[in-house]
Amino acid sequence: MLPQEDLEQLTAHGVCEEAVSEQLKIFNQGAPFTNIVTAATHGNGINVINSADQKSLIAHYDDKKEELDVIKFVPASGAATRMFSFLHQFLDEYDPEEETLATFIKTKDKKALNEFFSRLKEFPFISQVRSKIRSTYPEYKKSNKGLRMYVLVKLLLNEDGLNFSNLPKGLVPFHKYTKIIRTAFEEQLFEATQYAASQGRAHVHFTFSPKHVELFKKEYEAVEKRLTNKTKVKTKISYSFQDQSTDTIAVTLENKPFRDNNGQFVFRPSGHGALLKNLNEVDADIIFIKNIDNVAVEEYVKNNAKSKKVLAGKLIKLQAKIFEYLKLIIQRNVTDSKLQEIKTFLWKELNIKDIPQTEAGIATILNRPIRVCGVVKNTGAPGGGPFWVKNSEGEISLQIVEMSQIDKDDERQWNMAQEATHFNPVDLVCGTRDYNGEPFDLNHFVDPEACFISMKTIEGTPIKALELPGLWNGSMANWNTVFVEVPEYTFSPVKTVNDLLSPAHKPLA
Repeated sequence: MLPQEDLEQLTAHGVCEEAVSEQLKIFNQGAPFTNIVTAATHGNGINVINSADQKSLIAHYDDKKEELDVIKFVPASGAATRMFSFLHQFLDEYDPEEETLATFIKTKDKKALNEFFSRLKEFPFISQVRSKIRSTYPEYKKSNKGLRMYVLVKLLLNEDGLNFSNLPKGLVPFHKYTKIIRTAFEEQLFEATQYAASQGRAHVHFTFSPKHVELFKKEYEAVEKRLTNKTKVKTKISYSFQDQSTDTIAVTLENKPFRDNNGQFVFRPSGHGALLKNLNEVDADIIFIKNIDNVAVEEYVKNNAKSKKVLAGKLIKLQAKIFEYLKLIIQRNVTDSKLQEIKTFLWKELNIKDIPQTEAGIATILNRPIRVCGVVKNTGAPGGGPFWVKNSEGEISLQIVEMSQIDKDDERQWNMAQEATHFNPVDLVCGTRDYNGEPFDLNHFVDPEACFISMKTIEGTPIKALELPGLWNGSMANWNTVFVEVPEYTFSPVKTVNDLLSPAHKPLA
């Protein structure tokens, strides 16, 4: 039993004592690694859809979407700090009075920094920085290059300048067109009008940090009218916050609760798996999920939209069959031949390899949320991928697995992970309503064992942190999962500021 002051802190944070006890148990026992059976590949878990079938699926989606509630769900609570990490390092390490910039870059092998400075004119925010420099440092042009670049980076990142480091990533200028500059936020809205619009409106739900809400509202007011004028589609935004009740407790290396200088527990955000609570409250027939930084310039969007429609068309067709079969089972109207048809559907279309023998068991498998996930051919990009996985019950299913879920000390498991032919770009289309149109409670389909323990520091002290099962990993472990290969051009995230120099982020005009 915890002391009263600890219980009061838990209550204030919205966390129950049982949740903390369960978290401490996981720290003590260790989070189990995922048991990979093999990588999903073409013909073994990954669908490759030919051109004719793609056109058919696009037409099917376009035909059906006006009858459906469609929404795009975009996690957007992250700050842009990591996007500028090598520039922060530059400010920490470089002294313009001690050495020249050229010497610093050469001796420290700063390739990213060199690219940033040599292609400075190509960044969409360069005019804003120069304007700030003119108003703040009138002697700027008389300074040596090292000092000029130091001042420029400082004004770009810091609070007394443009404060980009503390902006949400969604509000950093991403793309410079002839007359306007678009943020990732605006590009997500524009893209939504091209494939997620139904009944003349594109609805996008963002997860924001509370401290950024007013900034996003201001940006939406600035861009809404021009988006509508350009696309002839109205946009609607809604938003939610990552609930602090999903935070997890930090522990010492001995798995005891870590306490701050005031003797209080320290809680940490529990990763994107915490957003399951937000997703669970989104009520729609079709939910597209995509990360805030995975956008491209307008020239790419037409083809990207086609790819999204292929996934959505596939989802609608699969759901229609699932609902048809469920109703037959419930009405006890399944002939032997129909039962065989359903089993074939489970095997071929839903990748169910452990098919129940009873109609009730089959109904349980069918009556689950479904996701159709785009996967991209492996090009060495970091992140998770599609795998066949065996759970603690011995059941084999398709899952998206992160590298941190795999035991690097198990040579066989790690070698299989390296053999993955595709990776997960976070390109999902989800169906979260049942055959009666009622929403599933997504909490019932989580694998609670699929959590992560990571090493962090708090003010220099090493601690352990716990992440909940990832939103598209363990949080969706017991969904019906279908993987479809999508083109590489659909994946153009901005993880560092230099990614803005790639063709996907450079408008042609």
